[in-house]
Amino acid sequence: MQVKRSSSNVIQLAPKRQSSESGRSFQRSKNRETRIIAITSGKGGVGKTNIVANLGITLVKLGQKVMILDADMGLGNLDILLGISPKFNLSHVAVGEKRISDIIVEGPGKILILPAASGIQELAQLSKVQTTHLLSELYRVLDPIDILLIDTAAGISSNVLHFNAISQEIIVVTSPEPTAITDAYAMMKILSMQYGAKCFRLLVNMVNNIQEAHEVYRQLSLVADRFLDIRIEYLGHVFYDRNVVRGVKLQQVVTLSNPTTLAGRCYESLAARILETSELAFPMRDAKGFLKHLIANKMDFGQ
Repeated sequence: MQVKRSSSNVIQLAPKRQSSESGRSFQRSKNRETRIIAITSGKGGVGKTNIVANLGITLVKLGQKVMILDADMGLGNLDILLGISPKFNLSHVAVGEKRISDIIVEGPGKILILPAASGIQELAQLSKVQTTHLLSELYRVLDPIDILLIDTAAGISSNVLHFNAISQEIIVVTSPEPTAITDAYAMMKILSMQYGAKCFRLLVNMVNNIQEAHEVYRQLSLVADRFLDIRIEYLGHVFYDRNVVRGVKLQQVVTLSNPTTLAGRCYESLAARILETSELAFPMRDAKGFLKHLIANKMDFGQ
């Protein structure tokens, strides 16, 4: 599939042209399904949305066709971070006014965005019918996408848990703060006990050094090994970088404005690791098949 831009700046998905080029080393194999990766956190303020945006843009640089779903339905702010102003968002899809293909926009770095609404309380707790409708719509646009990144809201609301549950892979973001670590553990505990999730990847943000990140991983692994039947893989870390803070104020992501900074290099390593471990022995589901099953069974998540 190939992306076309309409006159209204809304993205349309068109059939992909055949090419004889071999492509980059990380190109999607011909028959591979879309990877659905949820990026989540137990606590707000750990920089999760910034991580999603920077990872998405870096993955595009590595030859992937990436779409970001802003799943913070009532308080979405990915569009603000990226400096874009979508005319329509997921609230229009939830109430049946628009198809999901009508609201896709292209952000910086050629990343595709499914924007959420902001300040609409009803969307913070979608009904079963609304969630099923959104997933049904999402299913229709996945075919040309290599990687779908889901930027969940923080916390353990039903929206957050459901979007984690439909994902093949879950990346849990935390910072070295004790409250963030505790809430990251709580998130994994609930997803494990209520939804059967057994494998998580840990990303530690805003660290001062590598040892600090490894210590967070050690603490979480020790507790998880003792009390939960789960596996936590250390995905990596992002150093604290004032360029990131400055970029947020300017609505610029560091991977575009200053990619050679400490944080920028971290995102390059993280994106490469995600692609290199695409065949990791996680109990990965056929993403589209699982979505189709949920839709057909009216969102039975096994609660």
